[in-house]
Amino acid sequence: MWKRWRFAGMVIAAVQVAGVSVAVGQEAWTESGAISGVREGGLSVYRGVPFAAPPTGDLRWRPPVTVTPWTGTRETDAFAPACMQIGVSMPGEKPPSVSEDCLYLNIWTPAKSAQERLPVIVWIYGGGYINGSASMPLYWGDQLAHKGVIVVTIAYRLGPLGFLAHPELTRESPHHSSGNYGLMDQIAALRWIQRNIAAFGGNPKNVTIAGQSSGSISVSILMASPLAKGLFQRAIGESGGLFEPFQLAPKYLLANAEGDGEKYAVSLGASSLKELRRLPADRLTGNAGGIVHPVIEPYVLPVSPYEAFTSGQQNDVPLLLGSNAEEARSLTDVNHVKAATFDSDIEHSFGQLPAPLVAAYPHSTDEAARQARLDLERDLRFGWDMWAWARLQAGTGHNPVYYYSFRQKPPFPVGSVYEGWGASHFAELWYVFNHLDQEPWRWSEADRKVAEEMSSYWVNFARSGNPNSPDLPPWQAFTNAESRVLAIGDPITVDGVTNITGLKVFDDVYTSVRGKPFAVR
Repeated sequence: MWKRWRFAGMVIAAVQVAGVSVAVGQEAWTESGAISGVREGGLSVYRGVPFAAPPTGDLRWRPPVTVTPWTGTRETDAFAPACMQIGVSMPGEKPPSVSEDCLYLNIWTPAKSAQERLPVIVWIYGGGYINGSASMPLYWGDQLAHKGVIVVTIAYRLGPLGFLAHPELTRESPHHSSGNYGLMDQIAALRWIQRNIAAFGGNPKNVTIAGQSSGSISVSILMASPLAKGLFQRAIGESGGLFEPFQLAPKYLLANAEGDGEKYAVSLGASSLKELRRLPADRLTGNAGGIVHPVIEPYVLPVSPYEAFTSGQQNDVPLLLGSNAEEARSLTDVNHVKAATFDSDIEHSFGQLPAPLVAAYPHSTDEAARQARLDLERDLRFGWDMWAWARLQAGTGHNPVYYYSFRQKPPFPVGSVYEGWGASHFAELWYVFNHLDQEPWRWSEADRKVAEEMSSYWVNFARSGNPNSPDLPPWQAFTNAESRVLAIGDPITVDGVTNITGLKVFDDVYTSVRGKPFAVR
């Protein structure tokens, strides 16, 4: 019975929220019991739906477990607290309320009945695995849902609560692994969607996972993880992937991550896992100790995404991905960059990079050095990973790749924290979610046109695995023989890969590094 969508047939109350007509009393059945959401602007919206039990007490640093069923009807008309974190993932956002009890999701559905079998987009927020929220207004799914898809935003554990590896955790695990609890949360949410989304008018066989920044890194990991096989049929990655050689970042290896976890426990004065589980959650969040990244371990991610894709072991689905033309402008202050100290500043920020990489970004004058720093960070953090991901899927996959470069510059206000950022990291999000009205900025008709086009591409892709439709500029699939990229701006054009010369230098350096043994500390 829980798979059937039951309408209560009555309106308990009607109110006005932010100018949107809201009717309370929309009821649906899940595997754990009945829930009631709200009707907003022709959509059914469910906020704070539990997909796993609270990961607290003895469940801290364990795989998520099934929700305990309830009796009666559970109200899901308010967002749940975000997972434990400090700060915000987006400038200008208010810090969310937080709790260790945070494994909830939110649903926006236009379906009028359970028989509609609509495509589903599952959004995985970014924030560097340090912060982020499934309830951030920018991620609300109302505008995309009005185009005919169900949007689900999911929460997952962050920082040390989401990614701690420790020898004691590994020993207690039946899978002989630790870390990646946040990724397990994402997989648990996808499994919940498989079992329950039909009750909301969704098609569990047409699920698209999508994310930005670390959310996009998660998408690349889910495509590589055997645990996620069959849980989604399309994938969207925006500015984030995990493909660089781990010889340059040995912290990702389980043995090294366990050592870092031991040092972290010592820094908290905890001599055992039992003591760690007794600590208040805010003690763990306030002292992250670098425990903010995924781990290569036997259960969730037995091989790196690069190895999975190279060998054709990835979860092979249609892929839409790309990055932004000015990624680093929102992440890097270049006002004080000087040609004379360029090399030492890079080493201070990133460690000693191979000399050919730094040389590929000429910096003989202060002006050139500022641009070189922006270009290097763009390619180091995002550009190369997205290019590698596209080429790997095009090479070993049997499904198409659609590659974009976002170039539209939002009207970030003068004097605001955003001033001068242009097509920076996360700038595409307002357009993807078609939420230009959420910010009182001077959006132009060109901005609105780009938002309408970009959100339509994303919805089309979720519907069929192909972003194209007759009313949009054509977007041809990326191939390794013909590296075509859709340049998203006004107007939309077709172009090549941004800064292919620098990216090829990255490729040569990374190829030479991969032949070296992993460093186990």
